[in-house]
Amino acid sequence: MTDEPREAGQDPPPGKPEVPGKPQGPGKPGGPEIPDLPAPKPEMTPKPERPEAPPPPEKPEIAPPPRGPESPPPPKRPPRSWFAERPEEAIEVPRSRLAAQSRRDFLLLAAGLLASAVGAWWLLPDRAKARLVGSAARDRLDTLAGRVGLSRANREKTLDRGLTFDDDVAEALYSKDRRVRTYRKSEVTALRNNYHGRTPGPQDVAGWTLAVSGLASGRTERLSLELLLARFPAHEQVTRLVCVEGWSAIAWWGGVRFADLLAAFPPAPGARWAAMRSTVSLDGTGRPEPYYVSIDLDTARHPQTLLATHMGGAPLSLAHGAPLRLLVPVKLGLKNIKAVTDIAYTADEPRDYWNERGYSRYDGL
Repeated sequence: MTDEPREAGQDPPPGKPEVPGKPQGPGKPGGPEIPDLPAPKPEMTPKPERPEAPPPPEKPEIAPPPRGPESPPPPKRPPRSWFAERPEEAIEVPRSRLAAQSRRDFLLLAAGLLASAVGAWWLLPDRAKARLVGSAARDRLDTLAGRVGLSRANREKTLDRGLTFDDDVAEALYSKDRRVRTYRKSEVTALRNNYHGRTPGPQDVAGWTLAVSGLASGRTERLSLELLLARFPAHEQVTRLVCVEGWSAIAWWGGVRFADLLAAFPPAPGARWAAMRSTVSLDGTGRPEPYYVSIDLDTARHPQTLLATHMGGAPLSLAHGAPLRLLVPVKLGLKNIKAVTDIAYTADEPRDYWNERGYSRYDGL
């Protein structure tokens, strides 16, 4: 079979693969075959070596700018006050906990309101209760309160304890050297007649004397007004009289110092109180009703405490306590007893008219 020459670009005949790299030349059939030569290996082109990167140029040293005057340090923040408002913080609380807390707070609020209402009712005076709900309803409510221990007797004991505690605190804080303000005579104002009952008449104070007992001598001294004015130096002062009812007045007083009477007639050892009494005092209907107050001896020795005999430069009038009254400007007006007839020094605190009616014993300013 004769091989026919192929034109360039013509595919080789089937069944005779073309050996790559074998030279195709004219040959004779049956001639010697040309041995296959190994294909030449492609030459490996060496990779060009990467030139080493030059080192970065050194940064030129920059001279620091010239230093100016040092700026003052920032002002220090003042320390946070304990009372300052703290920043808000978000707190996540489960809904069930909030619901339980709301129910608990509601029950506590209701219990607190109920206890406050019961306590306020218990502490109200009987006349105030009667004005609010009537006498019959007041008695029924008081009966119910008494079954749980909220009786009238326990109410008075509780109020007395509160007043006693208040008096003890006031006495502990009281300074023996403290003086009230004094005024000019041109600042005097009108002083009302504030007897708790009727004003005694001239017949009630006729033959008046001052009885002083509880003395170290063991005797009871009876002193007339003339003897007091002759024996002790007179003192004057312009001070304010303050009433527990809310009014006050400035008055010009004259008399003898209580301290001078104590020095001339010293009390018995252990005495701490002066029980002062007016036997000429009257009630609202004009019947005799003794009036009495208690005053501690430290207050009696105060330099502004007087046994007053004059007011406004003239002898006391009956409306303002003639012939002799107590003037103690560091106490409320209810301690300034008028028409004093008896002074007794005692070791124990004596009775006090207004304290027995719900007022304080101390009554200090």
